[in-house]
Amino acid sequence: MDHLQLVDWFVILAYLIAVIWFGARLGKGQKTTRDYFLGSRNVPWWGVSLSIVATETSAFTFIAIPASVFFTNPDTGAPGDFAFIQVVIGFAIARVLLAVFMVPAYLRGEIYSPYQLISNAFGEGARRATAGVFLITGTLAAGVRVYVTAVPIELLLGINTLSAIVLFVVLSLSYTYVGGIKAVVWTDAAQFFLLIAGGLFTLFFIPSLIDGGWGAAMGQAGDSGRLNWLNTRFAWSGPINLWMGVIGGAIFGMATHGADQLIVQRVLTCGSVKDGRKALILSSLIIVPLFLTFLLVGAWLWVYYQHHEMVIGMPEASRGFKQHIYVFPIFILSVIPAGVKGLLIVGILAAAMSSVSSALSALASVSTMDLLKRLDRKERSESEYLRFSKQSTLFWAGMLILVAYLTREVQSVLDTAFALHGLTTGAMLGAMLLALCWKTGQSAPVVFGMVVSLAVMIGIKLETSVGWPWYTMIGATIACGTAWLARFLISGKTKANRSF
Repeated sequence: MDHLQLVDWFVILAYLIAVIWFGARLGKGQKTTRDYFLGSRNVPWWGVSLSIVATETSAFTFIAIPASVFFTNPDTGAPGDFAFIQVVIGFAIARVLLAVFMVPAYLRGEIYSPYQLISNAFGEGARRATAGVFLITGTLAAGVRVYVTAVPIELLLGINTLSAIVLFVVLSLSYTYVGGIKAVVWTDAAQFFLLIAGGLFTLFFIPSLIDGGWGAAMGQAGDSGRLNWLNTRFAWSGPINLWMGVIGGAIFGMATHGADQLIVQRVLTCGSVKDGRKALILSSLIIVPLFLTFLLVGAWLWVYYQHHEMVIGMPEASRGFKQHIYVFPIFILSVIPAGVKGLLIVGILAAAMSSVSSALSALASVSTMDLLKRLDRKERSESEYLRFSKQSTLFWAGMLILVAYLTREVQSVLDTAFALHGLTTGAMLGAMLLALCWKTGQSAPVVFGMVVSLAVMIGIKLETSVGWPWYTMIGATIACGTAWLARFLISGKTKANRSF
């Protein structure tokens, strides 16, 4: 590609070779499913914490967060701003709450997923239901994330969509297949530093290109309204407000980090409750300044392009993307110096691979430990289950490629990504809260509550303008309320039958 120099390609290829070698080397010696999915429960807490942050900070986040500040609404003329930081504050609060209340339940014994806690309370039916929901929605959501990441990478590397999708799925698979969760955690931790380095370099580099430096950039961004972040007006719909961010964002974060195997699996690799708590709390301290960095990058990009023309033309809005989503990739290709340009592209690839490898490990873990091992009536050795685990990892890699490629036909992939995640997190969190509160019971009320929650949330998505940060709170409330009512009715009917 014309905009990439030989030194950039060298940096990119060197990184790809190094990360595959690093991941495969760390993953040697996998003999059991405990090694493969729990990392023998001896992963240091700080490595787990960095892996959590890297997993949730996808390549699309790297690109979309700056774009959201750069953007000016064509209908209203309203500028992009820092409102999303209100949701991030909610995310940080959620981790502290999970560290206090949920981590002890995860690490009291030895479990492979949060769905085992649901099984301990309500039986195998509830476990299969929650595991099944995770596998379906997890595959669809991860596939959509792969696609939305592939589109900017097309521009950066000058390759087509399918090639971009296959590129980082196969690269992520190469070390996940060999090394399991331990390889995933350590490569995530290494890739976290690349992500941070890319963000910080851009944060300090752009003001050096603006007359007046930081002061001028801050002044112009502030005058445009792009540094505004606080909205105290309560509303169920957008724009994002403090209540939506702190309350809705916190409950959403409790679901994604407390009931979703994608993140919980990392906490389960910690050796003690103390380590699990430290991992989550450190991630809560990192996440706010991390997102603030990329929000500032978006503000600086807007200021820069008020005084400079884009050397590369902005692609037309298509495939569910607005034009502004390309602004950071265009800046990287046209303004960043050679060599450093390669490092920034490596940072984006690192974030993409981190998200993919995490999804592969989580999907393989749930399909093996929550479904196959529980349903299999044969006595099998650990080596057989380990072999199936690796085969399962291959299968889910193929599914992610397929879903990502089919996502080309979706009208708005961004809405789809949020919807797939938001519509089911409430039901999953509701089931987890019921397991912690009720301790024991029948599976039917819980499964019924989850089904009703999902149905109602689909209606809310289609028929209302409720903002996505509220979805999890509403869904969890419906799931818990419906399950409680069903349990009450079943209990009353049982008592009546006994009296009769």
